[in-house]
Amino acid sequence: MQQPIPERLQISPFLVLYLIMSMQIGIGVLGYQRIIAKNAGYDAWISVFAAGLSIHLIVWMIYKICGTVEGDIVAAHAFVFGKKIGSIISTVFIVYLLIFAMAVLRTYLEVVQVWMFPEISTFWYSLVFLLLSIYIVFGGFRTVTGIAFFCIVLPSYLLLTFGFALKYADFRNLLPILDHSLKDMAISAFNMSLTYIGFEIPLFFYPFIKDAPKSQKWAHLGVFLTTIIYTVLAIITFTYFSEAQLAKSIWATLEMWKIVSMPFVERFEYIGIANWNLIILPNICIALWGASMILKRAFKLRQKKGVIALAFICLLAMPFIDTRAKINFLNDLVAKIGFSVTFLYIPFLFIATMIAKKVKKNEN
Repeated sequence: MQQPIPERLQISPFLVLYLIMSMQIGIGVLGYQRIIAKNAGYDAWISVFAAGLSIHLIVWMIYKICGTVEGDIVAAHAFVFGKKIGSIISTVFIVYLLIFAMAVLRTYLEVVQVWMFPEISTFWYSLVFLLLSIYIVFGGFRTVTGIAFFCIVLPSYLLLTFGFALKYADFRNLLPILDHSLKDMAISAFNMSLTYIGFEIPLFFYPFIKDAPKSQKWAHLGVFLTTIIYTVLAIITFTYFSEAQLAKSIWATLEMWKIVSMPFVERFEYIGIANWNLIILPNICIALWGASMILKRAFKLRQKKGVIALAFICLLAMPFIDTRAKINFLNDLVAKIGFSVTFLYIPFLFIATMIAKKVKKNEN
């Protein structure tokens, strides 16, 4: 059990919905359709929905873990493995969050370089973006939460723009339904890992929620809304593109913005990409906050120093990730680590926590 967080530093339970959605909706949404369709074809929308539903079980486990230890991931590790070994294991999550932040920032910058400004400097853009992120994290968790709230609400109008693609939709593309094997569907669901990860963040900020158990319903609602958004967007994409066209579209979501026609704007994809700055900002801020909080809790390093150190490492790495192959490798690495953490390690930690609870209860 860790020391309680003062109420003035805590957030209302309903804000967990925005925190989870802001982490789940990131750079993956721009091109996940091609990846999931590789194995399951246009049955992949079923895989998207099924994968989203499976997340609810993991969210339930996360709240059981945090509720049992009355704290965050560091407290859970200390409860199960002891303080020293627990601190070492917590280091893995620092690396995971840091790599996640690097992947999001570099992938978004690649989109900017390919679609808008080919000559933009990777280093200088990353420096400005990370300085903004540091400034936000320095404001504390409530400030980070406020950014997550506004970065979900303000760009939400972008969802309406995908309605333009319905004019050219052919729903016969989805037929025949269930034309692929369960194995192919499962692989497609696995390929959603990079897009869906982020829902595990209550492990890092659970003590910062007022009446934390009451926030569980909002966490489930956040995951459900994200699942619906990804499923509907996948269906719209599949009805707009033929399978042959989709196989050649790296960023299918951006491709659909090309047909958006308004009297006051000619190239709407430029507006969409610019607005995506807001969408990835909480990704970076929450990841840096979470990693620096683990540094503070496990290794007694001041959080402000931890944030600067982590952002500096991220900045130094950016120029070296300079090819499409390296960016793909980074995204694949994050997806595999994310899948291992969420669908393998969290169930293991849940079982270990329940066993440790029973053992300590019997000892008393």
